Amino acid sequence: MSVLPIVAWPDPRLKRICSPVDRIDDAERRLINDMFETMYAAPGRGLAAPQVGVMQRLFVMDATWKEGVKTPLACINPKITVLGEAMSTNEEACLSIVGVAGVVTRPDQIELSYTDIEGARGAVVLTGFAAICAQHEMDHLDGRVIFDHLDVDARAALEAEYRGLAQ
Repeated sequence: MSVLPIVAWPDPRLKRICSPVDRIDDAERRLINDMFETMYAAPGRGLAAPQVGVMQRLFVMDATWKEGVKTPLACINPKITVLGEAMSTNEEACLSIVGVAGVVTRPDQIELSYTDIEGARGAVVLTGFAAICAQHEMDHLDGRVIFDHLDVDARAALEAEYRGLAQ
C-alpha cells in the first residue's frame, strides 16, 4: 500500500462527475487500500477517488477511527437515499481544501447503498456524523465541494481565506 497525493482545489477534476466502476479487480482493490492508507495518513475520515485523481464513483470512509474504533467502509458506485426530514448543520472540512471549513446543512439520516471491495452489494442506515461524511464524499463523485453548498457571500469569503493560506 502507499499514500497517494491528494488533489487540491481548484483542480478541475474536483468539478467533474465521476464514471461508474465497471468491475472490481486487483487494481481497484489496490486503489481502495491505497485510499484508506492516504485517508488515515492525512488524517481524514473520508476520501473520494477524484481527490486522488481517479475519476471513478468510489469513496472510502471511517467516521469513528479518530475516537479509537475503526469502522472502515469502501463504497463503490454508491447511492444515497434520504430518510426523514431532519437536517443537520455542521462545520465541514475537506482534505482537498486544507485549512478552512464551511458550514453546510445536510439531511441527518440516509441509507447508503454500495458495492463493497469484494463485489457484494450492501446497504447501511447512517445518522449524524457518519451520514454527513458519506454525503460529503458522495458530493465529490458528483463534482461538488463544500464551497458549492454556501451562499455567494460565504463562498467568496471562504475561498478568499483558502487562497490567503496558499500564499
